[in-house]
Amino acid sequence: MSISFTDIAAAADRLFGVAHRTPVLTSTTVNQRTRSQVFFKCENFQRAGSFKFRGAYNAIAQLSDDQRKQGVLAYSSGNHAQALALAGQIWEVPVTIVMPSDAPAVKQAATKEYGATIVFYDPLELGGANRALQKREEVANEIAIKHQFTLIPPFDYAPVIAGQGTAAKELIEEVGKLDILLVCVGGGGLISGSAIAAKSLSPNCQVIGVEPKRADDATRSFNTRTLQRVEHPTTIADGARSHSLGQLTFPLILEYVDDMVTVSDAAILRSMFFLWERLKIVVEPTGALAATALLEGIVSVPNAKIGVILSGGNVDLKEAGKLFAKATAKEKHQLRRPLAQELS
Repeated sequence: MSISFTDIAAAADRLFGVAHRTPVLTSTTVNQRTRSQVFFKCENFQRAGSFKFRGAYNAIAQLSDDQRKQGVLAYSSGNHAQALALAGQIWEVPVTIVMPSDAPAVKQAATKEYGATIVFYDPLELGGANRALQKREEVANEIAIKHQFTLIPPFDYAPVIAGQGTAAKELIEEVGKLDILLVCVGGGGLISGSAIAAKSLSPNCQVIGVEPKRADDATRSFNTRTLQRVEHPTTIADGARSHSLGQLTFPLILEYVDDMVTVSDAAILRSMFFLWERLKIVVEPTGALAATALLEGIVSVPNAKIGVILSGGNVDLKEAGKLFAKATAKEKHQLRRPLAQELS
């Protein structure tokens, strides 16, 4: 199924007055150190705490009245669950979420608060990560068939991709054409929609995806031009632990994305700390991915106009504290180093 900028523009119309038009922040320190103009699109301030609300709402908006009355279902342990639950609450649509029993408590609580019904499964029930994923999909499909729910996947679904693309559309409409757009990559929904929007509104913009080094399936897929899997993605960026890109997102990335880079978990922590300390904003590890490539100098283009999408802020502060507490003495010192030293 093809997705065009027309789909993104239509999604923007549906989201108008419902989704937040999230702020774009700048930092004189970042601009001076990178010798560029940098614009942070703050989706951590979006409803339900991440860009995922855009796609979830757009997906429900395009269902028929009968489908909405019957209800929707998703399998997710993260931001898609919360986003769909909130979108369902707005539309007065029953939402069921299939979620692993070990999902973060803060995300379980938020999903319940938005009114969704959660069906838990044991990810270790049958052993092995692949079997756990298969079990999740089996449970979801069984429930969907039994209750005639409409399944709304977290990223490999055209209305979701179109909705996610509205964040980049807003950014470029606000600040003008960009030279570079940095976007985090998990299953590929955000970067696919963002790249389509960027190439339509700013044709010369270079779209660069950023993912964790130990969850680099998208980078491998991009470089080999064949869909690759990472069987055991290990990273603090839980939103980027997808085993592979989707059947829709992979070809879109090959067509519209210009490059892919990876960053370490230690670098992600440094980026989170900087954003908290200097921009006074809280982002989750996945939300800091795109910024990390810039702040670490992995992407360095002087005199460029650079957009960075901060994808979400649903971080458990207790867990974040534990991550910083576990950092080595050297890493703790690096966390507090001035950005000038980070980029020197």
